Amino acid sequence: MSSTALTHLDDDNQPRMVDVGAKPVTRRVATARAKVVFPPAVAATLRDAGYVTPKGAVLTIAHIAGIMGAKNTAQLIPLCHPLALSKCDVAITMDGDTALVDCTVACNGHTGVEMEALTGASIASLTIYDMCKALSHEIVIADLRLLSKSGGKRDFGAMS
Repeated sequence: MSSTALTHLDDDNQPRMVDVGAKPVTRRVATARAKVVFPPAVAATLRDAGYVTPKGAVLTIAHIAGIMGAKNTAQLIPLCHPLALSKCDVAITMDGDTALVDCTVACNGHTGVEMEALTGASIASLTIYDMCKALSHEIVIADLRLLSKSGGKRDFGAMS
């Protein structure tokens, strides 16, 4: 297989879980970000309420949900390897009417943690939406992306 081939397909183009057993164990770290964009009136309501809705403390619950999502990635994405995470940090910061949801995940393993970071940011964002949808269905989850990764064949993005 060439380096540009899809690794999750075998020679017959059937899905497969990649065998990573021969890869060296290295420290793997990845950070992903999603944005949750609120209509201005909803953002103001949330700020005035200290980000607490009748469902609870929005940012705190989303933080926990993001960690849970990262830890359960292999149960959600069929061909992901189950990983023993050594770190999962979720940071949610407000920037005007937008919540920036960052998820940083690390492990010592044979394969990277990009999917865990992306899943953590996604699940935290979905939790924010769920907790705030009574205020508006015009909340937008946007720009889910990998910011950085290190520890494998190729590093990506700015690592801190």
